[in-house]
Amino acid sequence: MRCPYCGVDEDHVVDSRPSQAGAVIRRRRECLRCGKRYTTFERYEERPLMVVKKDGRREPFDRSKILQGMVVACRKRPVSMEVLEKTVDAIEQEIQNRDEAEISSVEIGRMVMDKLLQIDPVAYVRFASVYEEFNDPQQFSRVVQMLTRQQKRAPRAEQ
Repeated sequence: MRCPYCGVDEDHVVDSRPSQAGAVIRRRRECLRCGKRYTTFERYEERPLMVVKKDGRREPFDRSKILQGMVVACRKRPVSMEVLEKTVDAIEQEIQNRDEAEISSVEIGRMVMDKLLQIDPVAYVRFASVYEEFNDPQQFSRVVQMLTRQQKRAPRAEQ
């Protein structure tokens, strides 16, 4: 590992611990040259997975794109980064458990929307507006009305 501060590849591991249900090893490292500490994550190499875009292009799966989209949707919302990371982990695991080596970006978007609906309705609407390419205010209105109907049907836990 190269130190992100000075670029030297000599370090020692200060602490190692499993995270994300053992799928990832988190290592705290200290650079032997500059003495600064940094964190690295090791995960097992998974089979290559390709994402088929709407225009037919194929590109390698990149979990950071899912996380970035969710971070933008949840900006200024009471959703922790930890919740988002765990959600992306769940989506990635679901995708990896499939038998196919390809998945459409549309399918991934649906998975993200399903998870956001459970986490935060406002983030869901934000993500849906970009994902579904809303062009007019009526599209927002329809989504909000659908959410309102769902909330009315859902049994209330507190009364």
